[in-house]
Amino acid sequence: MVQEVGFVDIRIGKPFDTFGEAGGEKKARQFEVYGYPFLARKPK
Repeated sequence: MVQEVGFVDIRIGKPFDTFGEAGGEKKARQFEVYGYPFLARKPK
């Protein structure tokens, strides 16, 4: 999706826990939900 809107040089980081101590933490663990940092640039 990021490429489809024109971004290039896309880098995706390691998964990290975004639901620690949140209300939906148990369900996030059950479905293995994680956040991923990413970096991309859009050419001029």
